Amino acid sequence: MWTSYRGRLASILSMRRSAERVTVASVTVGKQLLSTVTTDDLPKLTTMNNGAKAIPTFTKSEMDRRISALRRHMEDQSIEGVLFTSMHNINYFSDFLYCQMGRAFGLVVTMDKVKCIAPLVDGGLPWRRVATGDTLLYTDWHKDNFWRGVQAELGATRGRIGVEMDHISADNLEKLKTAVLGAKPVDVGVPCMQMRMVKSKEEIALTKEGARIAQIGGAVFMDACDVGVSEYEVALRSTQAMVGEIAKAFPNVELMNTWSWCQTGATNTDCAHNANTSRKIKSGDIIVLNCFPMIAGYFSALERTLFMDHIPSDRHLELWDINCTVHRRGLELVRPGVRCCDVATELNELYRPHNLLQYRSFGYGHSFGVISTFYGREAGLELREDVETVLKPGMILSMEPMITIPIGTAGAGGYREHDLLVVTEDGNENLTRTFPLGSEQCVINRNKASI
Repeated sequence: MWTSYRGRLASILSMRRSAERVTVASVTVGKQLLSTVTTDDLPKLTTMNNGAKAIPTFTKSEMDRRISALRRHMEDQSIEGVLFTSMHNINYFSDFLYCQMGRAFGLVVTMDKVKCIAPLVDGGLPWRRVATGDTLLYTDWHKDNFWRGVQAELGATRGRIGVEMDHISADNLEKLKTAVLGAKPVDVGVPCMQMRMVKSKEEIALTKEGARIAQIGGAVFMDACDVGVSEYEVALRSTQAMVGEIAKAFPNVELMNTWSWCQTGATNTDCAHNANTSRKIKSGDIIVLNCFPMIAGYFSALERTLFMDHIPSDRHLELWDINCTVHRRGLELVRPGVRCCDVATELNELYRPHNLLQYRSFGYGHSFGVISTFYGREAGLELREDVETVLKPGMILSMEPMITIPIGTAGAGGYREHDLLVVTEDGNENLTRTFPLGSEQCVINRNKASI
């Protein structure tokens, strides 16, 4: 089918479009000469098994484990088929991390098949990267061809269809009901989030590598910091080091989405998500180091408070030391059997005597796995006062207390420490524990070696 489509595509490059109809003269399709081709003649669905299959991130047994867990849930809940649309679940269940660019993607799972539905603009990429099942491509030549693909794969299904209610829009829910007559959408977003929260041995091994690489980026970050150097220059050097190391350790993965943030000064450190700017580092600046290597969609992180040359006041030192005390206590609290809310409640009491509780801006940590700034979030595993999830071995989460002291207040700036933890049978393993922490190690002084 692709050979036929390629012949048509070559001709279409020179065609003139009208509002409703396209006509091309003397188009060769295969060995047949057509006098005219209209949009109605162009394919709605196709395939493109181009190139060699990529080496998967995980073993077949690991991917089979994930699909089997999903199918057990489907059987328990009488779900006939599932349509995933999010980047995180499609990646988790197929090993394919899509680039949306305004187009829809889907992963259909039934009891007897797994099929990725992707746009033709992605060419052979989905087929090469999908580690479970097969692929179906839809074209741009007709409106809602994605839903024609869904109909092709789920059209015979009757009854309950699993969707991610936290991702699919109301408009697309209606299109699903039109494509699959009699469909009764039910949520699988929350159950799948719960499946993802406990990591396999392979996922933990990958995250450990991510943590190792984050520390390489952190060391380059600290080395790059100097008076007069811009935030983006520090971040670029750190990111380059991490991408290079990912390429060595994982030669078969796509090198995408790894980044660093160099946040400096009282303003640019005031939140966890301030992007890099052209601001230049000054002597006495508070700096927050952020290193985020991404491997096959899996997120790892390292964050530290730093100061350039010196700590500008006793109040800055006091605030930094308090936050590090909270951080160290948090590391001790993460263990199996403990509720997320209880960790948050106890750490709150460490801030309260110092009148700092009001300067917290988010929870003390969150789950790791298939997440980034663009996708994912296992909200059921957050170290917040309203989350009652009980920690279990195999969960991966951060400990990252932060306080932000407003400009105009003594010690102004954001203070944040972040380590990456795997919950074990009797406590936790801190994957970033060897990186420098606190006022005795993280004052960068170019006149002598950093302490």
